[in-house]
Amino acid sequence: MTRVEVDRDRCISSGVCEHLAPEAFELDDDGVLQLLPAEPDPAVVAEAVRACPSGALTLADRAH
Repeated sequence: MTRVEVDRDRCISSGVCEHLAPEAFELDDDGVLQLLPAEPDPAVVAEAVRACPSGALTLADRAH
């Protein structure tokens, strides 16, 4: 199982992730990326992470 990590210093709030996986990502009213608690399709989330123009999103193994 994997989780998404956000480097907020690199995030440019482009909205690409939110567009590709709105069930997982949301830009708040201040343009700050929020990770939503839903468990979306991992393939969709992985595509959104790859599409991030600033490279602010990464996938990491979730420790149990």
